[in-house]
Amino acid sequence: MRIVSFAITLFLASFLCAAWPSAGWAVESVRVDSDTKAIDLTPMIERYRSDGDEIRISTAPGRDGIVRRIAVKAREAGTRPDWIVFALTNDSDEQVDRLLVAPHFRLTASGVIWPDLGSSRIAAITASQGIRPEKDESTTDADAFLITLDPGTTVTFVAELRTADLPQLHLWNADAYKERVNGLTLYKGIIIGIAGLLALFLTIVFVVKGALIFPAAAALAWAVLAYACIDFGFFQRIFPITESAERIYRAGAEAVLAATLLVFLFAYLNLNRWHVRYSHVTAFWLTFLGALIGLAIFDPPVAAGVARISIAAVAGIGFILVIHLATHGYDRAIMLVPTWLLLIAWVTAAGFTIMGQLTTDLVPSALIGGLVLIVMLIGFTVLQHAFSGGAFAQGLVSDTERRALALAGAGDIVFDWDVTSDKIFVSPEIEHQLGLKTGTLAGAASDWLQLIHPFDRDRYRAALDTVIEQRRGRLSQDFRLRSSGGSYYWFRLKARPIVGSDGEVIRIVGTLTDVTDSRTSEERLLHDAVHDNLTSLPNRQLFYDRLEAALTLANQDTGLRPTVLVVDLDKFRPVIESVGHSAGDSILLTLSRRLGRLLRPQDTLARIGGDEFAVMLLSEREPDRIIAFADMVRRAITTPITYAEREIFLTASIGIVLYDPQSAARREEVVRNAEIAVAHAKRQGGDRIEVFRPTMRSERSDRFTLETDLRQAVERNEMKVLFKPIVRLEDRTIAGFESMLRWDHPRLGRIGPDDFMPIAEETGTIVSLSVYLLEQTGRELAAWQDALEVDPPIFASINMSSHHLLRHDLLQDVKAVIARTGVLPGSLKIEMTESIVMENPEYSAQMLMRLRDLGAGLSLDDFGTGYSALSYLQRFPFDTIKVDQSFVRQMANGKPVILRSIVKMAHELGMEIVAEGAETESEAIELYQLGCEYAQGPVFGEPMSTHQARQLVGAGTQAA
Repeated sequence: MRIVSFAITLFLASFLCAAWPSAGWAVESVRVDSDTKAIDLTPMIERYRSDGDEIRISTAPGRDGIVRRIAVKAREAGTRPDWIVFALTNDSDEQVDRLLVAPHFRLTASGVIWPDLGSSRIAAITASQGIRPEKDESTTDADAFLITLDPGTTVTFVAELRTADLPQLHLWNADAYKERVNGLTLYKGIIIGIAGLLALFLTIVFVVKGALIFPAAAALAWAVLAYACIDFGFFQRIFPITESAERIYRAGAEAVLAATLLVFLFAYLNLNRWHVRYSHVTAFWLTFLGALIGLAIFDPPVAAGVARISIAAVAGIGFILVIHLATHGYDRAIMLVPTWLLLIAWVTAAGFTIMGQLTTDLVPSALIGGLVLIVMLIGFTVLQHAFSGGAFAQGLVSDTERRALALAGAGDIVFDWDVTSDKIFVSPEIEHQLGLKTGTLAGAASDWLQLIHPFDRDRYRAALDTVIEQRRGRLSQDFRLRSSGGSYYWFRLKARPIVGSDGEVIRIVGTLTDVTDSRTSEERLLHDAVHDNLTSLPNRQLFYDRLEAALTLANQDTGLRPTVLVVDLDKFRPVIESVGHSAGDSILLTLSRRLGRLLRPQDTLARIGGDEFAVMLLSEREPDRIIAFADMVRRAITTPITYAEREIFLTASIGIVLYDPQSAARREEVVRNAEIAVAHAKRQGGDRIEVFRPTMRSERSDRFTLETDLRQAVERNEMKVLFKPIVRLEDRTIAGFESMLRWDHPRLGRIGPDDFMPIAEETGTIVSLSVYLLEQTGRELAAWQDALEVDPPIFASINMSSHHLLRHDLLQDVKAVIARTGVLPGSLKIEMTESIVMENPEYSAQMLMRLRDLGAGLSLDDFGTGYSALSYLQRFPFDTIKVDQSFVRQMANGKPVILRSIVKMAHELGMEIVAEGAETESEAIELYQLGCEYAQGPVFGEPMSTHQARQLVGAGTQAA
């Protein structure tokens, strides 16, 4: 029978289990001891996920060993909540009251990716028997229920969860829980108080000291304070908020903490001055963290997870930067090493905590305290910079201000860089000069990089970094700043560092000077030294340099065959005399452009003489193609040029020197061979192309003989000085003479300057001839002045060549002649043509000033024939202007408009006028009526000997 009864009982139990929807095995009971203050129920609970709004559970067996079944309904019908089940046993004879606590947020095991940011955990608790659990409403940061256990009972509890996660569940003795809460509240209050005072103090320091590191440190302190208030629940108690809003604030606080930590690192290490890329990375990172704060409103877990990763990244990357800069001797980085090591330890402990490796309840609170401690150390580090230097630093600032005022009064531009706050102050005059808005140049040193010329940026950055790193020395740096119109101005920065008591550079103070004019002059001098002033083509010297380089490369590269062509215009001087020098310049410019269009980039076109061009041809190798190219050049020159409604026809003789790999000819010899070929072409009637042949050298023997004779002409007393009279139009007396050389060759007779002057310039004897003319003229002028006492004194003009003008020896020669002869100041006039002056205007202006200071007069010959004389006239200290005869010829047409304008302008500038080419008495009268003081020409006499000049001066004086 017992067996039958047991079988029936087993069958009924199996039937009931199969018929019960959510049946489960009986839960294991936890014994509650009256002496135990707290029991961690987290590992003891059983979790269930129901398929409906009801769960049926087998209770823990009581004293009678019977397992019962209970059914619990969800608070809201139709839902499928998560459940937990646990059982408690009271073996004592007394009733036990306990507090069941489930915290809303727990940093431990909250996770990195989609972390748990807290929520209400338990919606309701149902007991299998006894008194119903009551919720404690006084606790705001946890779900707390008061549970009562009768003596000798085992009670099973079924709790409906609000969320799927239940990070922790404790059963507390009410008094013990109250003591724990009070202790933590005191600790949290102390931490919040310290954090608040620290944030307020750093804010005050920021107001007093405006450097960037102070607001960055203050912002970090305020972020830590906000994070602590939210984590400790202090913020929620002052401002009651919903659970969803609390999660948003918590995620936002973590994002702000990451952002302020990044800003402090950037500002403290002053990364913007190390490389502009650091600024770009930081700006992008801050923008990303700012977007996280907005993302926290929509998805707090994602925002919090990314913020936690960012905090770890800032700590790790910052540690690498700090160590790197510290090893390079950067004091700020060295001072930050201990603090950042503590931050690395804090991030490591926080990582272990949120991943569940550290589970002690005191760890989260200790982490907040450690974070406040880190901010406190950062504050101490920052304060060392806030008050470094003390009164001494203040005295330096005051002294800098005084110097700035003194420099402003002197007209200089003040440059003051406050390195600590990374702010530059400059005088507003530079912004006005550049056309920039006021305050554009006031800012960080890196902001200037956008305005500095790209070629000068690296030098500018390196110069500032070197002064800061070395903490000594003087800074002298030239760089270009871009104006609002796009043009650049040169400025010279002269400054020195000012070091505080801590050894750090706190300011760089100096001046900015506009050196645009001097730089332009230097560049013009360098350009003019190797370029033709009229056409801007390379001159003979630059052509020689390029030819020498090409010949050197050709010896190593068989594929390179440099060919030299010399192009000389036929009978160009008569053309100039008929149309004027201004037209001649225009013709040469036109020809240079025509020839330039025929060349390829690797070829070179140069102007090596007045009407002589040279081409170094690298683009063609075959002789037939070279000859064809030369014919293209010839046809380009013979194409008529239209000027002033008339067509001008020109021809040219072209000499070619083909490359000979067996020849070791130097560059000068190659060009000379091409010129020999040109001379051969001219003897054949011009407008020809001739390829150089060695036999042509013998045909040049007469010219070489002439060169040799010219070198000895002065020693043989073959050079004669002639004087061309200059008449004062007012009373027709002799006012002076223009001296000139003629060569009485023993075999060829008298040779004019047009024939021997080009040879003299090529051979270099032009300098000795100029000195000879200068000495003879000075000696004769002194004799005239000793014999005659007239006021103003008689004068003499000497025409100088460009070769002599460009030599410093000219100053010594003029000074020696004036000293030896004793001529009156200003009466020995150095005369030079406009084209000579305009070859190098900057250098010419300096030479002319020094000649005037020596006591020489200055006369500008052929005025008005150049293309830029009017714009430069005021810069040159001429006292006399000689008007070209082409303007005198215009009087015959009854239109002396240009001449009248020249006379008026010269008188306004305090200069006298000498008109050239007066042929008739009527022209002399008209010149006087126009206001010309002097004139020369056939009507007043041709060039005469020294004896004739003395007679003319004596007769003129007696007539007067």
